[in-house]
Amino acid sequence: MTRTSLADVACSIARASDLFADAWTALIMRDVLTGVTRFDDLARDLGISRKVLAARLSRLVAEDVLTRERYQDHPPREHYVATEKGEELYPVLLALMRWGDRWYGQESGPPVRIHHLECGHDTEPVTVCGHCGHALTVDTTTQLPGPGGRVGPGTQVIGPLVAARRPPEQPPTVPKR
Repeated sequence: MTRTSLADVACSIARASDLFADAWTALIMRDVLTGVTRFDDLARDLGISRKVLAARLSRLVAEDVLTRERYQDHPPREHYVATEKGEELYPVLLALMRWGDRWYGQESGPPVRIHHLECGHDTEPVTVCGHCGHALTVDTTTQLPGPGGRVGPGTQVIGPLVAARRPPEQPPTVPKR
């Protein structure tokens, strides 16, 4: 079955999801960002077919999410390293991990803890406002029209809904935590 491309949908979530159309891509990025960077190690860790892994890695390299770097000359060997674009996926993966821990976690607890090297504490990822530092939730945010918004495939209903919204009156500013 051929998958429909979402690359032209006027939605950043759709376009980003187009790259991450299956779980393998997210798991490959999880491994690479955690330090598993060699093809054979990725294949062994994920239990993925070499053909599927090669295809996903090729796409991630083509999209400039990963790059191949030589780590040995004789015989020539390469491994995969996240680009700046790839490293920026880390918070996305952390948010997905937090959600999975909450809704699909085991009684024994999460399989991985996140340790913040700068403060020395274990932590959990949260999404906060870049202006005030408060948590962003569905109840504390709204979506407003952006300059790239348009109605088209994938935005037939949501496009006009968002386009009709206007910024609410600004509440008093809250001091940053």
